Amino acid sequence: MDKIRAMVTGVQGYVPEYRLTNKELETLVDTNDEWIYTRTGIRERRILKGENQGTSVMAVEAIKGLLAKTNTDPMDVDLIICATVTPDMPFPATANIIADKVGAKKSYSFDIAAACSGFLYALQIGSQFIQTGLHKKVIVVGADKMSSIVNYEDRTTCILFGDGAGAVMLEPTTEEFGIMDALLHADGTGAPYLNMKAGGSMKPATHETVDAREHFAAQEGSTVFKFAVTNMADVSAAVMERNNLTSEDVAWLVPHQANKRIIDATASRMGIGSDKVMMNIENYGNTTAATLPLCLWDYENQLKKGDNLVLAAFGGGFTWGAIYLKWGYDPK
Repeated sequence: MDKIRAMVTGVQGYVPEYRLTNKELETLVDTNDEWIYTRTGIRERRILKGENQGTSVMAVEAIKGLLAKTNTDPMDVDLIICATVTPDMPFPATANIIADKVGAKKSYSFDIAAACSGFLYALQIGSQFIQTGLHKKVIVVGADKMSSIVNYEDRTTCILFGDGAGAVMLEPTTEEFGIMDALLHADGTGAPYLNMKAGGSMKPATHETVDAREHFAAQEGSTVFKFAVTNMADVSAAVMERNNLTSEDVAWLVPHQANKRIIDATASRMGIGSDKVMMNIENYGNTTAATLPLCLWDYENQLKKGDNLVLAAFGGGFTWGAIYLKWGYDPK
């Protein structure tokens, strides 16, 4: 019996219209465009504006576009997995809201939270349902409204994050395409360095937690940077070695868009040039779980059937990993 793999058969993204530029940030905090760009590679980020506009709004737009692009009836979708750390609400799962809004009435759905590595985790989980033969059509969406948990008085974090969503369709194939391998890791000792202190069961919301601004993302930047540079680079090199891939074999590195210096270090560790690195951090900033699918969406027309891709990410918790993906279709 031929081995079943999970192949990406379509990708679609969505970013809000509003552009928060570095120049505008200069009016909010003590920073400037040159300082931000030289240290992060970011020029602007997209922000979702309006009342009652949650993460699901962006995810729904991405998935509607994905369904149209792949000519998929939403009633044929078996499962929707949403990777996010900014759910519409603690419950129900944002994936449930998304499934309802896109008309996927026969699917079930759930969220996973692995911060910036969320899409990688969700992609590997989704692939298992395809590989076992249980499902035929699985949608994996990474979406975050980071502007909802960013303190725009904290220049160490507000310069980094933006809002967006990206989704892929996974379907079975018996050919040598799709998700070939994955290396995923977690280390809970990293929790103190990148987190949101209040709002969970350990520290429910009170007037005191709100006044202390503990419902915003907080990080110890230098520590996170050191962990990210080392682990994202190492795991990317490890997945190459495990699959006997040389730098010439890799068509594209698809890296988490947190900081250009981290991306450059990962590419260097893999021995690949900047011409093989997907990069859109300048336009979107760090959209957390949405960065990887947004890269695939932006570069889709440059991808060719059979291309070897290495997807890599590092996130709070700490979480990190890499996936070896063989692209399954040519540009349309």
